[in-house]
Amino acid sequence: MTAIKTAMTTQQVAMRFNELAQQEKWFDIQDELFADNVKSIDPPGSPYFGFAEGKAAVRKKGEDFVKKIEGAHRMYTSEPLVAGNHFTVAREKDITVAGFGRIEIREIMLYEVKEGQIVLEQFFY
Repeated sequence: MTAIKTAMTTQQVAMRFNELAQQEKWFDIQDELFADNVKSIDPPGSPYFGFAEGKAAVRKKGEDFVKKIEGAHRMYTSEPLVAGNHFTVAREKDITVAGFGRIEIREIMLYEVKEGQIVLEQFFY
């Protein structure tokens, strides 16, 4: 007899996301919760990043950003707010970034979940 694995609900994905985010385990979030076809979107004209599609490209986008961080002074992620197949978190970063100096980013991070995996992350800052 084989067990049938059901996809996590959006609430369950959001709670697991939160558990890892509170530990600053962002690459674990990508490995565990992102779909292979995930899309990552920053605001138009962002001085930091733009658009990436596919798990490997989104991973590279994150790695490229992390490489530029020279110092982390404060990091905060709110509890998730779930609505339908989306959830959001507020994120605050006070960091020193190569080429930019010390910056503060206050953003809303929006995630879309389909079949138990994150298929879209979109940042508003």
